[in-house]
Amino acid sequence: MPVRTLAAPVDLETLLAAKGDTRVSVVVPARDEEATVADVVAGVRRAWVEDVPLVDELVVIDSDSIDRTAERARAAGATVHAAADIAPALGPARGKGEALWKSLHVTTGDVLVFLDADLIEWGPHFVSGLLGPLLTEPSVMLVKAVYDRPLLDAQGHEAESGGRVTELVARPLLALHHPELTGLVQPLAGEWAVRRAAMERFWVPVGYGVEIAALVDTAAAHGADAIAQVDLGRRTHRHHRHDTLGPMAVQVVAAVEARLGRRGERPDAAVLTQYDRTAAGFTPRPRDVDLRERPPAAGVDGYRPGVPA
Repeated sequence: MPVRTLAAPVDLETLLAAKGDTRVSVVVPARDEEATVADVVAGVRRAWVEDVPLVDELVVIDSDSIDRTAERARAAGATVHAAADIAPALGPARGKGEALWKSLHVTTGDVLVFLDADLIEWGPHFVSGLLGPLLTEPSVMLVKAVYDRPLLDAQGHEAESGGRVTELVARPLLALHHPELTGLVQPLAGEWAVRRAAMERFWVPVGYGVEIAALVDTAAAHGADAIAQVDLGRRTHRHHRHDTLGPMAVQVVAAVEARLGRRGERPDAAVLTQYDRTAAGFTPRPRDVDLRERPPAAGVDGYRPGVPA
């Protein structure tokens, strides 16, 4: 069956009744996001920890920040973990997927809600919106956000519509290899929620392939109709230069290829060569792109939710 159409909003009274004893963890992966992470943490904490008891844990996974990301997140009310300090015996890795995978080790929620740390225009309703289908529909395993997502330039003006990697990489890959998932409006949205019981059994790319991998794996294990979508309105975030999107695109392609049975056929890294014009002409600028994946957390020796190895 195809992905579900957009889920209807769930009113707060129904949501709280459906929550019952279900534990909810909100996880914010962050790296050098001192300008925005505190607003994200404070907004979630005020709305869903202090005013309404919807969220049981609010955690920031700090990925080697060299600014005051951890300090500001902690001051705003989050529990902060350095990604490098979680399960260090498993060896180092860096990336968004690594942070999300590591969060399984330090949270106890039955349901995990992921929010990006660089949000500028957003609202606490992101959390309640993503939780709605998971708390009220037992067959739903994963929920993706849908929103208008303009990009902002350095002056804060709308530059263009976001989603360049989505349009040029993710949608073509889904069209070719996973047509059952082409109903997803924003397959790479950084705001999503998932049941722990599902995610801890998935291989997780350490980089930006994490979102598309989770979709493909959820559909393979539970059917595409176990994925729901919610319209959250509008979201803006910091603009990324187009050349920084190349490594993201490589990781998205690699994640899909791995799920076509090619995980053992490729190296752990690729070299993406981009070019800069200099006085000498076009100068190559090679970039190493990490293609590794973490194994299912449930199979890792010593894995216990909330107890870092």
